[in-house]
Amino acid sequence: MLETRMLVTGGAGFIGANFVRRALDTGRYRITVLDKLTYAGNRANLAGLNIDFVQGDICDAGIVEKLVPSHDVVVHFAAETHNDNSLKDPSPFLRANVEGTFQLLEACRRHDTRFHHISTDEVFGDLALDDPQRFREDTPYQPSSPYSATKASSDMLVRAWCRSFGVPVTISNCSNNYGPYQHIEKFIPRQITNVLAGLSPKLYGSGEHVRDWIHVDDHNDAVLAILERGRVGETYIIGADNDHVNNLQVIRIINELMGRDANDFEHVADRPGHDLRYAMDSSKLRRELGWQPRFTDQNGMREGLAQTIEWYREHQNWWLPQKQAVEAKYAESGQ
Repeated sequence: MLETRMLVTGGAGFIGANFVRRALDTGRYRITVLDKLTYAGNRANLAGLNIDFVQGDICDAGIVEKLVPSHDVVVHFAAETHNDNSLKDPSPFLRANVEGTFQLLEACRRHDTRFHHISTDEVFGDLALDDPQRFREDTPYQPSSPYSATKASSDMLVRAWCRSFGVPVTISNCSNNYGPYQHIEKFIPRQITNVLAGLSPKLYGSGEHVRDWIHVDDHNDAVLAILERGRVGETYIIGADNDHVNNLQVIRIINELMGRDANDFEHVADRPGHDLRYAMDSSKLRRELGWQPRFTDQNGMREGLAQTIEWYREHQNWWLPQKQAVEAKYAESGQ
């Protein structure tokens, strides 16, 4: 059977690197990774893998044009993602998330290449804590940060290039991920590495904020299902039904799993415009493509967090060199 030639943008980042590993395990793909290797990308995340690697910028039309024609599908993970960073300087988010997506879409248009766009639940804004609704594929967009606004913009570009030019696209909007290789500026790995480094976990505000946490392997299994069985032109919501667990509960679970008092953490200043609740209705994906998350409900999330804690414990050489600088950056903003 011929291997599908896949170009993965941002494949040295957290979700992208895990996706590359997952896709290679199927034996169905020959993969090239295109990654700029900003602070969030790490070549070591792909160590030992049989891939082709190109260091470059998705906004560089020359690099994109050179790579796209020799691939059957582009899976677009590359993005600026951290909300706090977007509040300090939105300009890199506009460049990477909007201009970069445009360059990829144009190359896919010229060469009739399949394009899958990785998006986020944050394009929908947030829900009240007592709102029983979940985000669906037809939920109106109400982004609340420069990050989510630029991701919403890129989603709209993808849809327009599909309708106007017939580019064969799919989109997936996923909830917050956790798992191996996640940068320690993010909420879950920050708490885990704080404990491992002898520091206290840090909780934004009251900790009532709710995220539909999904293990990165569940997310990437969904992306593979969309690539292999999804309908061109469609959007698919990805979520694990973990929207009953708030940030306070997450910190308590991490403390318990690491042998600490559940309430041994520090409250820090909340981030400006911090969305309250995300919740995902992934029934379309499950119904049409037969996907199911493994790490779902509170017991499943505990299992996923336990595995994640063990990974960070066993890979301290991966994250420890960054730890002091990350915490100093947070200290500047009172977090």
